Amino acid sequence: MMHLINKTLLTLVSALLLVSHAHSDTITIRSDVWFPMNGEPGSAQPGYMIELAQTILSKHGHTVDYRLMPWERALNEVRLGTEDCVVGAYKEDAPDFIFPEEHWGMDNSAFYIKKGGPWRYTGLDSLDTIKLGVIGGYAYGDEFDEYVKQNKHDNIQTVKGDNALEKNIKKVIAGRLTTFIDSPLVVAAKLKEMGMEGNIDEAGTLGDPSPMYIACSPVKPNSKDYIKLIDDGTKALRASGELDAIMAKYGLKDWK
Repeated sequence: MMHLINKTLLTLVSALLLVSHAHSDTITIRSDVWFPMNGEPGSAQPGYMIELAQTILSKHGHTVDYRLMPWERALNEVRLGTEDCVVGAYKEDAPDFIFPEEHWGMDNSAFYIKKGGPWRYTGLDSLDTIKLGVIGGYAYGDEFDEYVKQNKHDNIQTVKGDNALEKNIKKVIAGRLTTFIDSPLVVAAKLKEMGMEGNIDEAGTLGDPSPMYIACSPVKPNSKDYIKLIDDGTKALRASGELDAIMAKYGLKDWK
């Protein structure tokens, strides 16, 4: 009888482990470097959005596989369902993706010039006679994006890849660009990393801050489940104080 009980218990435990394993997914997150939102995979500071995703999803038995790739490729891979999610997305980046209700911070786009430079952004027409740097695949806002689309010429330079922002910074300092546009949070972190905080001035902002998100594939059936976990998990981390602790690691505060 004892042997029968032991076999029954072993069968039940095995079944439970199989069920648990069946519901434990490896969720792929792809993006280009956009620190402090996301940084180098496996580092002590992979980015606060990566840490939020890892913390929330691991509580449900899931594992995050986070890797870097150029932003346009990341969007394409997630859109096709080859990968699961991206981080640091505006809704304008991929309106067809599955977004949570809870955003993961607010940010806007600003223009940057060489220290002491005279140019200032005063509207789209102030871009007509200067050299502007943008990053391929980024959404900066409908009106600005349309301007870039309609004015693709030598004065607008599009760069791609993981080091696109670094290239734009160096081009401005070298005088090969008048200005580039990017996130103030990201630019501040990159300038600090490069040791060039005193070489760049802000020259105006483009519109009001917009919410940033983790967003998942529109064609994968599990996307809505992951996003529901993200929404519930973000609220839970805020209530427990874990969200504050993660943000503090990056010198940031809760966006609420």
